[in-house]
Amino acid sequence: MSTPDWQARLASPRFVPYAGADIRYQRTAPAEELITRLHLVAITPAGRVLVCHSIEGWRFLPGGTREQGESVRELAGRELLEEAGAEFRSEPVVFAAHAATSRLPHPYRPHQPHPHAYWAYAVGQVEVTGPPTNPPDGEQIVAVEELDPDAAVAELETHDERHADVLRDAISRGIVG
Repeated sequence: MSTPDWQARLASPRFVPYAGADIRYQRTAPAEELITRLHLVAITPAGRVLVCHSIEGWRFLPGGTREQGESVRELAGRELLEEAGAEFRSEPVVFAAHAATSRLPHPYRPHQPHPHAYWAYAVGQVEVTGPPTNPPDGEQIVAVEELDPDAAVAELETHDERHADVLRDAISRGIVG
């Protein structure tokens, strides 16, 4: 039996041109101080996954870049509200990350670790409480869908194969159900 394509993609190191970084997936949580980005598998009371749609047509899990002095919990809550109009009903739990090694001479933001950092993924129970807050310096979200996990994978795959594969991994491990 061969490894499914998604598992092979996750296991294979790759270069991310827009970030100038080499990444490698791991199924464990990294040290909090090394997390520079976080995306969330946000689960509604109905067991659905939130998928954001940006004005550019992108599909992705809510999340983003960590601000200076921000804890991972604060990052998760801020991004969830900004991009999905939702709040946590349980503590988010980091379950995986991409170890990222930058090829760039400087970090993306001065307060971030460099050249080694982590782009983490967390899961948590959430409730949509309103529209995304869409701050001017963030992604402009035009829709948030609540989808069954497999439908969320299919929707994410239309733009962000990496997020689709991370969600597949969470489903296969029983983290999402």
